[in-house]
Amino acid sequence: YTMRQVTETEIKKRLAFDNPWWESSEVDLDPSQTQPRDYFGPFFRLVSESDVRRAVILMGPRRVGKTVMIHHAIRGLIEAAVPVTNILYLSLDTPIYNGASLERLLGLFAELHGHARDTELYVFFDEIQYLKDWEVHLKSLVDSYRRIRFVGSGSAAAALRLKSHESGAGRFTDFLLPPLTFAEYLRFAGLEEELIRPDENPRYEVKDYELLNDAFVDYVNFGGYPEAVFSDAIRRDPARYIRGDIIDKVLLRDLPSLYGIGDIQELNSLFTTLAYNTASEVSYEGLSQSSGVSKNTLRRYLTYLEAAFLVRRVHRVDQNARRFKRATTFKVYLTNPSMRAALFGTAKIEDDAMASLA
Repeated sequence: YTMRQVTETEIKKRLAFDNPWWESSEVDLDPSQTQPRDYFGPFFRLVSESDVRRAVILMGPRRVGKTVMIHHAIRGLIEAAVPVTNILYLSLDTPIYNGASLERLLGLFAELHGHARDTELYVFFDEIQYLKDWEVHLKSLVDSYRRIRFVGSGSAAAALRLKSHESGAGRFTDFLLPPLTFAEYLRFAGLEEELIRPDENPRYEVKDYELLNDAFVDYVNFGGYPEAVFSDAIRRDPARYIRGDIIDKVLLRDLPSLYGIGDIQELNSLFTTLAYNTASEVSYEGLSQSSGVSKNTLRRYLTYLEAAFLVRRVHRVDQNARRFKRATTFKVYLTNPSMRAALFGTAKIEDDAMASLA
């Protein structure tokens, strides 16, 4: 038997489906996504900077709104009078694109709309880490097509951050999208005007400290993710959503597949220990004893967890901001405190864990 191959006609149909603005001239956003993140302005300036020959790599943890920000950028380009058929969006985790090279997909897009090689185009590759050796292919495209602005995004940041510095030297500009800030949380939740009054200079006055503290506790427990702000279901059961969709996918799928980690239970055990003790001072010796992982493996795992935006190491520094050479301890923070709530239950204002989470 010969296996059927995906045809070019099928890929072109999928391209049209993923880029509905080619027909409607509008980017259809969910009502809860119409407000852009505070980071959108600087990101959009990078995207629309067509005279710089570099691809923009949008990085960040899962579910912080990278795809939504790309769609805001596409809407911004259309509002700036960029022809709708000059904008291509591709999510590379779509099965139909599996095995297709970036160059082939770009060629089919150009063929579909009759674009010449020197047409000014904007191309967005979402979830770019699903393409093997993506950074080599993307660097080649940046070098080959001077009039195309490329943007890639991905959440398996271990691959993105570590590889983008090796293979894309001078060709990639990294842009980090972190979890929601508290200010963004208040705005997205519609609480800003109720709780904060702008004053002169520019300073701010709090209208109700008790309610502001309540809002902060909610933010610490689940406010890092835009979807959690708008969804009662997620707030009622953060474990199912945050743990299943964010933590487990990174620990069980992204990191093992990128680095060939054999003992997933060992990695999971280390992360659970770190999450429970977020903001604590630790040493490799102590961590090795409590998690049962050798010190050398620990160093590797911490590098992976940090590159995947799950944790952040903070080292002691001297008065000149240089790291202590002989320091044996360091602090480890979750990059988003909501992850601790998902693993161990939400924290109340009087709980011991609240100080560390704050």
